[in-house]
Amino acid sequence: MPWVSEIVSWYMDHINYWSVFLLMTIESSFIPFPSEVVIPPAAYLVAKGTLNGWGVMLSGTLGALAGALINYVLAIIIGRPILYALADTRWLHFLLITRENVEKAEKFFVKYGNLSTFIGRFVPAIRQLISVPAGLAKMPLVPFLFYTFLGAGLWNAVLFVLGYLFYQQKAFFEKYYHLLTYAVIGGAILFVAWLVYNGLKPTKKEGEKA
Repeated sequence: MPWVSEIVSWYMDHINYWSVFLLMTIESSFIPFPSEVVIPPAAYLVAKGTLNGWGVMLSGTLGALAGALINYVLAIIIGRPILYALADTRWLHFLLITRENVEKAEKFFVKYGNLSTFIGRFVPAIRQLISVPAGLAKMPLVPFLFYTFLGAGLWNAVLFVLGYLFYQQKAFFEKYYHLLTYAVIGGAILFVAWLVYNGLKPTKKEGEKA
């Protein structure tokens, strides 16, 4: 599949500190985007000698902080009633944001308090939304920035190490490149299908009306 190789090559050629910052901002905001396709490839380029490791870690962590800050500010501006009303709409379901997910994030925040903005960076389905209840509770900005930066930095460090190790095993990846490509494409298709499914399935309000 030559077109896949061209896309991968284009993506790797355009990874830099600004693109890492932008993609991690998106990943940490309300838009579903996996950090696993941002930091590891950048770390791979660090191992290759193309990028600087500290530059990748700083840009990635600052990007995650920026995305979390977007959610935090939006939650303060919108408020709980409007947020929950929006979470019942089909549009936010396309972004994997539902009333149940928001409630789960709020319960997590209530349980762990300010520390949840650190712990939540390592919990699937919570990582994207943990900044929302922090905003709803009007958590002080300085602790929010500190815990978020620390949690995002440690999570990025884990991904960075994985990407760096990938380079050490490049012979293996080159040998099974086609199989890995199919696996990535299959995963991407399943992810998009999941987004579509969540967006098209009846909302809670529609179910109540029925």
